[in-house]
Amino acid sequence: MDLGQLRQERQKWLTWKNIAPLQEAIASLPDPDIETIRLDDVVEIDFKSITPEEEAQILRTAELMKPWRKGPFRISQTFIDSEWKSFVKYNLIAPHFDLKDKVVGDIGCNNAYYLFRMQQQEPRKLVGFDPSALTYSQFQFINHFLKSEIVYELLGVEHVEFYEHRFDLLFCLGVLYHRSDPVATLKSLCRGLEKGGELILDTFMIDGEEETCLTPRERYSKIPNIYFIPTVNALKNWCFRAGFEYVEVLAIKKTELDEQRKTAWIDSQSLNDFLDPGDESRTVEGYPAPKRVYIKAIKKS
Repeated sequence: MDLGQLRQERQKWLTWKNIAPLQEAIASLPDPDIETIRLDDVVEIDFKSITPEEEAQILRTAELMKPWRKGPFRISQTFIDSEWKSFVKYNLIAPHFDLKDKVVGDIGCNNAYYLFRMQQQEPRKLVGFDPSALTYSQFQFINHFLKSEIVYELLGVEHVEFYEHRFDLLFCLGVLYHRSDPVATLKSLCRGLEKGGELILDTFMIDGEEETCLTPRERYSKIPNIYFIPTVNALKNWCFRAGFEYVEVLAIKKTELDEQRKTAWIDSQSLNDFLDPGDESRTVEGYPAPKRVYIKAIKKS
């Protein structure tokens, strides 16, 4: 696979009519001197000085890029209250990895919220993979001020194994259930890792000791591209068949209404609209409500 040609093709997406105005807005952003940066639950940036006109320009540009799914962020007076309180997931998995001097990839990185936070651990390199031109634009907007060395690739999980180098650690958060062949996806991730490399992954799950999975007929939680929702034991089997020799369950967590919710920054429905109004333990389709399993899988040495 020629990733160079693919990159060139993907860059053309940024000239499409619905994305080009965002790129133009980013190019004209002010560049005030930074006073403080905080990479905590809220990724925050404060400036030494900024005019009211510049504040307004930052807000307008951020609003152009809705919906903001991951975050939150605060750029001076502009607070981007994203649909997901992404720090809930990040803080849950953070005790289970060490990124110091490692080459790290985040597959399906969205606007790179997790990658921005990972900088605190001083990895050798951070690479995000996501084919969405919108979330790439959101990343560019934030990174215009942060000026990080994060590499953002407009590529998908299927390209990881063909990348120019392998990774010490890969994150794949909230992606697997969107893939129609989860074992092939896990194989691609495994091939993208160095020997002994680690994968941190989360996916929807169903309860049960059986090695089975739920296969929604049409939609799950109003989402059309959900293919397989496994039990934990089924997920482990997928990982072993993909080439991982060790799988550890880090956590199992139901998605709560205060973690994923509608805000002014998405202008669309969210978790509360996806659940049965008479029974929050079920989706509107009658399936078990979203619950996630978080695992660490290690490639054979």
